[in-house]
Amino acid sequence: MANISVDVRGENCPVPLIETRKAVRKANIGDVVEILGNHPASMKEIPMAIRNLGLELLEIKEEDDYWRIRIQC
Repeated sequence: MANISVDVRGENCPVPLIETRKAVRKANIGDVVEILGNHPASMKEIPMAIRNLGLELLEIKEEDDYWRIRIQC
């Protein structure tokens, strides 16, 4: 099991979602993908896309100036 980090802070739609999908495609079953971003719309779009892919959403957490989404593949 690996942890894959995707840092898309400073990026606007659709880049965070595209980079998340790339990371998920590269991940193996059981891997955890962590996305760091600060685009408000992406914080809502990424979890919707993850649920549609049938993956497990582990965490959505807002930090001071960014958010963190953790997904298990």
